[in-house]
Amino acid sequence: MADITRSIPTPAVKPTARQWLLHLGLFLLTGFTTTICGVLMAGPDLSAVEVNQTGSSGFASSLLMFPVFYISTIFRLVRFAFLNPHFLGQGLLFSASLLAILVAHESGHYLFCRYYGVDATLPFFIPQPPLLIPGTFGAFIRMKSQVPSRRALFDIGLAGPLAGFAVILPVAFAAVLTLHHTPLLASEATGGAGGGIIFNDPLLFRLIARWFKVDLDNSVANSFYLAAWVGALVTSLNLMPVGQLDGGHGTFSIFGKAAHRWIGIVAFVAMALISVLGWMWHGSPGGFIYVVLLAVMLRVRHPQPEQMEPLGLARTLVGILTLIVFVLCFLPFPITIT
Repeated sequence: MADITRSIPTPAVKPTARQWLLHLGLFLLTGFTTTICGVLMAGPDLSAVEVNQTGSSGFASSLLMFPVFYISTIFRLVRFAFLNPHFLGQGLLFSASLLAILVAHESGHYLFCRYYGVDATLPFFIPQPPLLIPGTFGAFIRMKSQVPSRRALFDIGLAGPLAGFAVILPVAFAAVLTLHHTPLLASEATGGAGGGIIFNDPLLFRLIARWFKVDLDNSVANSFYLAAWVGALVTSLNLMPVGQLDGGHGTFSIFGKAAHRWIGIVAFVAMALISVLGWMWHGSPGGFIYVVLLAVMLRVRHPQPEQMEPLGLARTLVGILTLIVFVLCFLPFPITIT
């Protein structure tokens, strides 16, 4: 995602060594948290990494012991992963695949910022606390000078999701072609009693599976699948035509300020309705996160480029291609909780 901050235009400057170290540190930390997440999603027997309980009891004691329990669980899970190379390998596959998607996405934004002389930060990778899914809150760059033209806004905004999708494609193919034909993820945790999380498939996965005659409905998700699934979810979210999301940049550059505002409102209302249906039909409150994000984005004013020249036929076709990418990645109901 690319965020624009209005300011006096300044020449793009090269990052300093200190900035490189900061962004590299965040990237490596995100690599660690996503690897931990990948190990967890590979489905190890968590009894093997349990922390022995002490004799303390009561709410206050439990609250005080939580940080110790949490940190101990992380260390024991790391130890378990190194002692069990299969799970470590699955964690690394998930992390490498997901980070490749995020790096491609943010590099698309950053390189076009450099091309147009827009001063921008290196990508900020945001790690989640270990043991959370998917291990990262995503990544973003911050543009610190005004976008010079309509075409520059279009190119910078859409380069990210298109570059990310170019990496999602091979990961999605690898995901579908390496799926195991077994009962779907999370069913084992409930002993077949009904209850668990089902990752619903985006259209992209369905088309690949149909092409290769793979039954997605009776397959267990693997590391490639989960990384491509998260990448597709992030891509579709970024392509929402709202505010300063990537799709918002594209909508503003194609249709102008007034249409950008009204299209954003329609998208917000549609997602609010979808989130309610997701809660009713799929037992999932995840759609409300979309609604909160879009509500925030609606309140962020989109800066006006210095020039609003015609986009031309080539960029119009790229806009249509981007819409197709959104349709392939978008999941109105990402998960079903049974």
